Amino acid sequence: MQETTMDGDGKAQKNIELATFYVGEAVCVMNILQIQEINKIMQLTPVPQAPEYVMGVLNLRGKIVTILDLAKKLGLGDTAIDDNSRNIIVNTHDGSAGVLVSRISDVVAAETSSMEKPPTNMSGIQGSFFAGVFKTENTLIGVLDLDKVMGLEE
Repeated sequence: MQETTMDGDGKAQKNIELATFYVGEAVCVMNILQIQEINKIMQLTPVPQAPEYVMGVLNLRGKIVTILDLAKKLGLGDTAIDDNSRNIIVNTHDGSAGVLVSRISDVVAAETSSMEKPPTNMSGIQGSFFAGVFKTENTLIGVLDLDKVMGLEE
């Protein structure tokens, strides 16, 4: 959900709701409006000759959905599949796709004006998949750029 408010200087502030999730120990967020659903790991059919981060495809109520291992795509190793692992199914310009994450967390509200550019140590392949970061009291939360993550180019 997106809401516009005015700050003390009369400037418009956009508030967005962000879904928080973990990729290994890294905390990431994406706009909740991009999420179609979150589900447990289902049986996947492997895709021959697909990039190594493509885990496979699944039949989700008659729709074929490609599932990516987000950790592998970001260069953070493999996602360990356990009871907390989830597929986040998102809407893309090509239909639906999914990303495997270690676990999901809360939905948080944030002002778009408080998002900062990714720090320089997030440059490189991992950093190219982030639109920015939000600071909290004790951590930085990476804002995933779904368009870049879902692109199949290496």
